[in-house]
Amino acid sequence: MKQLQTSENAAWKQRYHLPTVAWTHTARHKPEQTMLVSDKSGVFQLYAVDRMTGAIRQVTDDEGGVPYFNVALSPNGRFFHYLQDTKGDEKGHVVRQSCAGGPPEDITPDLPPYNLRGIGFAANNRRMALTIVTEAGYQLHSLDLDEQDQVQKQRLLYQDKMEFWQAELSADETLAAVRSTRRTGSRLYCVVVFDAVTGEEVAELWDGADASITPTCFSPLAGDERILGVSSKSGQKRPYFWHPRTQERTDLDFPDMEGDMLAWDWSPDGQTLLLCHSHWAQQQLYTYELASSTLTKLDHPSGTYDLSVGPFGSFPHFLPDGTIVSLWQNGANPMQVVELDGRTGSRKRILYGPDNVPNGRPWQSVTITSADGTPFQGWLVTPEGSGPFPTILNMHGGPHVAITETFSPPAQAWVDHGFAFCTINYRGSTGFGDAFKSQIWGNLGHYELMDMVAARDWLVDQQIAQPNAIFLNGASYGGYLTLWGLARRPDLWAGGIAMVAIADWVANYEDAADAMKGAFAVWHAGHLADVRQNYVKSSPSTYIEDIQAPLLIFQGFNDSRTTARQMEQFVAKMKALEKPIEIHWFDAGHGKLEKSSVTDDQARAIQFALDNITQKKPA
Repeated sequence: MKQLQTSENAAWKQRYHLPTVAWTHTARHKPEQTMLVSDKSGVFQLYAVDRMTGAIRQVTDDEGGVPYFNVALSPNGRFFHYLQDTKGDEKGHVVRQSCAGGPPEDITPDLPPYNLRGIGFAANNRRMALTIVTEAGYQLHSLDLDEQDQVQKQRLLYQDKMEFWQAELSADETLAAVRSTRRTGSRLYCVVVFDAVTGEEVAELWDGADASITPTCFSPLAGDERILGVSSKSGQKRPYFWHPRTQERTDLDFPDMEGDMLAWDWSPDGQTLLLCHSHWAQQQLYTYELASSTLTKLDHPSGTYDLSVGPFGSFPHFLPDGTIVSLWQNGANPMQVVELDGRTGSRKRILYGPDNVPNGRPWQSVTITSADGTPFQGWLVTPEGSGPFPTILNMHGGPHVAITETFSPPAQAWVDHGFAFCTINYRGSTGFGDAFKSQIWGNLGHYELMDMVAARDWLVDQQIAQPNAIFLNGASYGGYLTLWGLARRPDLWAGGIAMVAIADWVANYEDAADAMKGAFAVWHAGHLADVRQNYVKSSPSTYIEDIQAPLLIFQGFNDSRTTARQMEQFVAKMKALEKPIEIHWFDAGHGKLEKSSVTDDQARAIQFALDNITQKKPA
């Protein structure tokens, strides 16, 4: 059996120490400058990259780091905007940070602290929009900007108790659009458009109770008020154009393609779309010429080209000369900022990325069939040699995201220590159709566990996994599923390693941020007061007496998504029942930012698993 590699020169530690990029964007009116969020200093900070020389300059020097999502860049390239919170609790105020440096400035000082669900700018830089969440509900605000980008007037355009996201503005600042749950009460959206000055509702676009329709962006051309977005009314996501004032709509159909076709960007000259075909968690980029209706497949390196968290994140985008700037990673290459030829897709250069990357093992896409006949996709990484191996079964967070081929220091760290690593896109993941995503609603844990057990059986049947040495692992919703699996099928697992997990949906709902309660209501098919039984039924704490395997947990004191009190109660009850549990608390929110601390946690996790392989486990 392998031992924990403790040397600072160990390949697994070197991968963790590589600088990563979590967001990048190039200003519409200043294409010579690309901005990014990177942890090259040890925590995430804001950086400016001169595209002409490649020189990189650090803009912020925040001791605890800045958020790696909830970031936006003004079209003129002068200011970053991000939510400044308290130790990662995701509640605070949006601040603007000059790209030239200096202190951040609060742009909404008169508002109470809030969660952020969208930042948008008009292409002319004269207005921005914010979607925020307070105790009063979801709110859409517009903010008029002067020549120095100072806020001159702030208006509340729209407010609703129902969840809505994004804050898109038309190029000439007249219209604001969001995606809303008001039609269904679930995360199957409609698009609602408002007058950006009066708040009057201009139009709504809805594709029925079984479909979701979202806006991507308005046309970049002044006077063109069309919205580009994506609808799932056909059963697969497809782009559309829609004019809110005239109700004229055009849908783009690609009948020979299985899977989703996502709309990522609209070129500054209004002539070309950047599309992404996403099928079975793999991405292929295309351009679409509007004048000729010509779809061109780009010949780019395989891997993942986006990093999204809700409406936030980093997506490939056009420069005025047609170059595409994007994040890119795959199983062997860490996240980097690349430039692609907009006509062919070939990589022109790496604008920013690490050197001297330790070799890792390749990722393999696998298909597994669940007990009810539903196929789902996963990724497998194995050590050199033949199995069976001790194995990590990983479940992603979300739940409504999907794992694509990524550079994963945790996965490679496990493989370096002799473990196979399998991460699955279980029921609830996105990119496999709305029915696949929404099947878990109202019965959390049921279908996810079915898929987890199917993955476990497949790994054993393929002689990849040792039956008595399979560990559950995940963060956030994946942490919940780790606890859930240990509680509901205690006979199958050698242990569990969970980060920022939910153990008790009732207590978590009571303490969570207002913005999260809307999401929880979707997943449980109602708010706590209405369907309390659903929250209780789907809580690992309800079945705590059945847990047998040892459990390692990492949890944040300031987490507003997976809160502290519910985990404190769970740990106390586990200890009272003399169940094997170890918990490490950290003074932050929904995850850590400091690399050294994250590496220490990975070492604890590996040692925990190595220690528990030797103990007798059920077959």
